[in-house]
Formats: sequence, C-alpha cells, structure tokens
Amino acid sequence: MKAIQFEKHGGPEVLKFTDVEQPEIGHHDVLVKVKAIGVNYADTARREGKYVVPTQLPFIPGAEIAGEIVAVGKDVTRFKPGARVVSLIESGGYAEYAKVHEMVPAPIPDGVTFTDAVALPLQGQTAYHILKTMGRLEKGETVLVHAAAGGVGAISVQLAKIFGAGKIIATASSDEKLAHAKEMGADHLINYTEEGWELKIRELTGGKGVDVALEMVGGDIFNKTLKCLAPFGRLVIFGAASGEHAALNPGQLMRRNQSVIGFFLPQIMKNMELYQRSFEELLKFIDEGKLQLTIGGTYQLEDAAEVHRLLQGRKTMGKLVLHP
Repeated sequence: MKAIQFEKHGGPEVLKFTDVEQPEIGHHDVLVKVKAIGVNYADTARREGKYVVPTQLPFIPGAEIAGEIVAVGKDVTRFKPGARVVSLIESGGYAEYAKVHEMVPAPIPDGVTFTDAVALPLQGQTAYHILKTMGRLEKGETVLVHAAAGGVGAISVQLAKIFGAGKIIATASSDEKLAHAKEMGADHLINYTEEGWELKIRELTGGKGVDVALEMVGGDIFNKTLKCLAPFGRLVIFGAASGEHAALNPGQLMRRNQSVIGFFLPQIMKNMELYQRSFEELLKFIDEGKLQLTIGGTYQLEDAAEVHRLLQGRKTMGKLVLHP
C-alpha cells in the first residue's frame, strides 16, 4: 500500500511517499480502508523528534483516520465489514489502510462525512474534555479560549456554548481569525499579539477574571493567562506550542483558590467508557447541526510535506485533511 513515512527526523522534506506492507490484523483488530486523515501538530512534533514520547524510526505518522472497515479479526464482535468508522490510532494513519483494536473506533452516523468525522478524534475530544472533564465548566461561567480559530479552539468555542457558558472570550492573532471565532459563537474578541490583552480580559469580566481558561501556548502566554483567572478558576494546559516552559509558583494559586490542570488525551483513552461516550456525543452534535467543523483544506496523501509546511506556517484556519 502507499503511505507517508520518514526514516530520519527533520523538516517536511523527510516525509516520503512510498510503498509499505499492508498491516496484518490480530484477533481483535479491524482493518480500515482509509478515506480521510487528520493532520495535527503532534504529527509535526513526531517528524521533528520533539514528541512527548520517543518516535521509533522508520515511522508512519497519523493519529486520526476515518474510513470503511474491510476486514475484521476472528474474535471481533463490535463491527462488521462495511461499517463507517472514525478512530484515533497510535501511528500509521498516513496510509491507504490502517489497523485498530475493535474497541477504539466510533461508528459514523449516516449524515456525517468522513472529512468532518476525522476532525473529531484529537481536536474534538480534546475540546470536549478540557472544557467538561478537566475544566468542569458549569452553566453561566466565563470561558477564555486562546487560538480560537484553530482546530481545538473553534470546536471549544462551540462546545462552550453548547455546554451553557455565559460568556466566551476568544483570542487569535489576526482580524480574519477573530472574525472566524465570532462566527463560531464567541462573545468577545481579543488580538493576543497586541500589548495588554490580559488587561482587556480583566475589563470584560468586571475585574473578576474567567472561570475556565484553555491554554496551549506556554511561556509568557501562560503567565498572562493565569493573571486572567477568577477566584476558583481553572486553567487547563493542553500543549506548549511556543516551545517555552513557564515557571509556576504553586503558592500563588492559594490566594484565590485557583487550579492549574494538565490534560493529555491518551489518559482519557484508558477510560474507554468515557472516551466512547464523548465520541458518540460529539458525532451526534455534528449530525444534529449543533457543531460546525471548519475544514481548512483537503489534500492528497502525497502532498503531506506541503501540508506540514502550511500547518507550521500558521497560515491556515480549521482542520487540514489528507485523502489517500
């Protein structure tokens, strides 16, 4: 089968469109003919050798796939050939076929396309759980969403509204991206490239601050976001896109009963009941028209290197999708 593989770490140029062996399925695995592949920053981190866990070479990136099951292991009971599914996988998504344990995929409703479905496994699940499971968002609370035009950000804005947030403050780096965040349902817009954006957030909340803040940049953005937090506020960290790590004095959280919470999706996947329930709920939101997914572009699998350049150039909005 055709796949994208790299044999050494480096820039997008190390991604090679090549022939590899089709995966062999075990007794509890299903084989998926891949129709859509989600592209993520985790893929670029893998390629650069900067991922949170070591990447053994050679490596086929890709953690999000949607497609049709074409074969099942002899002990599989959950799916039959022909089922339309979407799934997270550990690796191997940039390919024509992928194998996955039968308990991991979610069935795709008839009204949901493969392209839309593949935008959910990482970014949809992340947005869901940083708001609901980790952020413990309650109705009427104020939410701060950074990078609100991005994959996680745009979904987070919409889910915050669905979950009953009273006020959603969105930040982004350009007027175009802020306009997109407004279309998604944000109530207030702030350009975080402008000096003093954290003071504007304090003003918008009458000096109280936000109840839940979603932070994935790190460095100075983390420090300023912490200053925006209300008493009993929760700051959920789900990345460090800047590559900068911020120093935190735990004692400063005590004065206002604040929390800084880490989030890593693989931990959610260890609770398969929670993972599947949230997946089904997200797919239902799409099927019912409550959740709109922004597809920033669709590309052929062999164009993966160029798609990585686009993603890391931060010139795109929404989900980038590859098609084998």
